[in-house]
Amino acid sequence: MITVIQRVSESSVKIEGKIKAQIGVGLMILVGIEDADTQEDIDWLSKKIVNLRIFPDENGVMNRSVLEVGGEILLISQFTLHASTKKGNRPSYIKAAKPDFAIPMYEKMIQALETELGKPIGTGEFGADMKVSLVNDGPVTIVIDSKNKV
Repeated sequence: MITVIQRVSESSVKIEGKIKAQIGVGLMILVGIEDADTQEDIDWLSKKIVNLRIFPDENGVMNRSVLEVGGEILLISQFTLHASTKKGNRPSYIKAAKPDFAIPMYEKMIQALETELGKPIGTGEFGADMKVSLVNDGPVTIVIDSKNKV
């Protein structure tokens, strides 16, 4: 499971011109799911993300988590994170999980993040044509792949 985590001052996702979800201060997360992902990946990532100390403390040092600042989370599924660009100029998405596996995993990731954060999170819609807007605060962008835990 690959995630791209962006610290934001605000973020939203629109589907067919209507806002599906929006957040203020917090994290906008893109998640790519592959067939090799398990509940262990979800558990590890959700704990890591919620406790990631990338928000400033009173001294301006990145020392607080989204949990500590009372922030929000917007989670968007994005199969293109698993793009392979080794051959040619057209990316291959062969490593990305098909919907029958990816949708339940995405739903489990939503549940895990809500449990860790202690409140509901905003989401996109799996497979929809989404328009994601954000104001990256910092900018702070971090990529975490659950297959590279060590």
